Amino acid sequence: MAMKILDRYILKKFFLTFIFLISILVVVITLIDYLEKSGYYIRYNVSHREIITYYYAFVPFVLNFLTPITVFITTVFVTSRLSQHTEIIAMLSSGISFARILRPYLGGAMAIALCSFYLTGWQIAKTNALRVDFETKYIDHSLRNTSKHLHIRIDPETYLYVQRYYTYDNAGTNVTLETIRDHRLIRKISSQRIYWLPDQGIWQLQDWVSRELDGLTEKIAHGAILDQTFDLHPNDFAINPKLHEALTLPELSTHIKSLKEKGADNVHLFVIEKYVRYMSPFAAIILTVLGMLVSAHKARGGTGLQIILGFILALTYIALFLFAKGVAEAKGSYLLLTIWTPNVIFSLLGIALYRLIPK
Repeated sequence: MAMKILDRYILKKFFLTFIFLISILVVVITLIDYLEKSGYYIRYNVSHREIITYYYAFVPFVLNFLTPITVFITTVFVTSRLSQHTEIIAMLSSGISFARILRPYLGGAMAIALCSFYLTGWQIAKTNALRVDFETKYIDHSLRNTSKHLHIRIDPETYLYVQRYYTYDNAGTNVTLETIRDHRLIRKISSQRIYWLPDQGIWQLQDWVSRELDGLTEKIAHGAILDQTFDLHPNDFAINPKLHEALTLPELSTHIKSLKEKGADNVHLFVIEKYVRYMSPFAAIILTVLGMLVSAHKARGGTGLQIILGFILALTYIALFLFAKGVAEAKGSYLLLTIWTPNVIFSLLGIALYRLIPK
């Protein structure tokens, strides 16, 4: 019975502090975001209703993004307060093990992590679609107009490369269409421009040159216009750099499979997004344990010193995560290991602290 009272006591402090901290952070970040984007709202005469709808989707996105770090700061704050009031010492003196004191923290972190995983994987992804559409339309509108260096596999033997594609008129420049069979180039068509004809549902190559290879024989042809029909739609060119944020986990898996079949260059961005969504809930749990370990000891400098240490570790984790994600997005190898590097490092740090801290 006493243990249940202890669990409720710690969990109450944990959840109340978490809600308080994340509410403040979300409000501050939302205000900063509004001030930064207010110029766009005025320039494009964005209605109040659109702005409200945008922040309706923006707030859950920020809330979920901040959750792991806020859980960590919450743990440091709550535990440091308990330790400064000698409550941790009293618990240990009464025969309660350090691992048992850690249990309610883990319970709270796991509850938050599970909610975060569900929201990120399904619910927030739906509201992200509203946020991404708004940002693409008013903030990052230039990104939807032009795509560069696109590689698309049309079928098992046909590959298309477009140096620059313009979404607004469904046209591309510096085009190469290659047919490869048994690892041998059979045909290559180079064109200055590709253009979509919506009425006929076909693609038109302009100023084209064709080379057909048959052993040592090469046939060269050229012309002004060449109509082509293949399984390709203008939507396949319209690559939204934030599309991965607007897909649920099942949609993300399906889209990754589709991109791999087409040989798309940006498939790694969607794979990274999938790995991050699985990594974040574990981050909340790992950081909770670490936060408890760094603040359980009563410090001479008071809670302020421990909270500062907590913020330093939190910023270190954010820096590691951003660095790892940047390396992965640059098409580094071993994407899963790269994305999980911050969790691995902080897990090892937690294990070391658990062995060293007086219990």
